[in-house]
Amino acid sequence: MQTVWLQRANLPHCLLFFSGWGMDPEPFRFLPARSCDVFLVHDYCQLQPLDLEPLAGYRQCHLLAWSMGVWVAAHLLGDQVGAFASRTALAGTLSPIDAGRGLPPDSYAAMVDTFGPEVLDTFYANMFDDPAQFSRFLASRPRRPMDELREEMAAFRAAVLVAAPVRDIYTKKIVTSRDRIFTGRNQLRAWGRDTATVHAWPHFPFYLFTDWQDLLSA
Repeated sequence: MQTVWLQRANLPHCLLFFSGWGMDPEPFRFLPARSCDVFLVHDYCQLQPLDLEPLAGYRQCHLLAWSMGVWVAAHLLGDQVGAFASRTALAGTLSPIDAGRGLPPDSYAAMVDTFGPEVLDTFYANMFDDPAQFSRFLASRPRRPMDELREEMAAFRAAVLVAAPVRDIYTKKIVTSRDRIFTGRNQLRAWGRDTATVHAWPHFPFYLFTDWQDLLSA
């Protein structure tokens, strides 16, 4: 597990961002944060307790977890929710490998077993519903080796299978209804229609915004 500051300008507020599988800082560097510093968590090959000391001293901290990061953040921060003024789940669920509430286990297993450049490119393409956004992503795609990405995918599955059910720590759940990774139907089934906010966004919605604050306010 890796952490890095996407922005550190000594602003009063901080955003702790758990990214999805296979990510690194590159796809997110374009998005400014005018009202908060942004601390990124990525690479889930080895999950470990997260030291929140880098967030000490901020007037207020917020949590944003995206995709697979939704489960990881809940798994790691279940007893530290009081550190965050808000906790937002985006395009993910607490049952990430599940036929009805996440990614179908058979499909996930097939990705691990056949993982290679073609599988990765298909995954990237499925994060978008706009070819221009997909091309933009490819220009700033994560810079990680293929064997490491496969290791992370397998390690994530192993962690989910052995872990106890995680606590729902989120104050807001954003369902991405145009999602081709975590389908909108499965996200709604996982969270319930009464508790979720639904937006017609693809799995990777970040190009739709001009500031990190836009996501917290959506």
